[in-house]
Amino acid sequence: MSDKVLIAGVIAAVAIVIVAIIAYFVVRMLRGSMKITLTKNGFSPGEKITGSFTMKTRKEIEGKRLFAALVGKEVTERRDGDRTRTDTREIYRDEQTLEEGKMYPAGHTADYSFELNTPSESGQGFLDSAVGKALDIGMELLSGDRNEIRWTVEVRLDAKGVDLSDSRSVTINIS
Repeated sequence: MSDKVLIAGVIAAVAIVIVAIIAYFVVRMLRGSMKITLTKNGFSPGEKITGSFTMKTRKEIEGKRLFAALVGKEVTERRDGDRTRTDTREIYRDEQTLEEGKMYPAGHTADYSFELNTPSESGQGFLDSAVGKALDIGMELLSGDRNEIRWTVEVRLDAKGVDLSDSRSVTINIS
């Protein structure tokens, strides 16, 4: 009998989590939306990323800050026997604040433009050299670890309650 109660408890907990996730996205959708448009998706080091986005509100929103950001995250996958562990850490961020705290009325629609800086170098010095890259690749092969930098352009209305946001993956060709 206790096994049945435990299984029912686990099923109930999973169902509650699923309902909470669905509710979050429904609330977010009911508040409004953002849609990013980029001039292109691939960039060179030091190049500027230019883009725009449209923000539409369906309900009145008390905004704390509206911003665009380029975020670089280093993702490391480590193999531990049969398991794979993924670690992520932010290594780059360039933000442009577009508006400070403001009240956005229901039915508000606005277009915004932004310009973000890509890193002029990946900032890792020795590891960017040919010898450093060869050593890094050798260490990946020996350890089974795999490193990757993922770049994202994100726009966000940091708001009281649920934020509005949108993001797009981009490529920065750091060789």
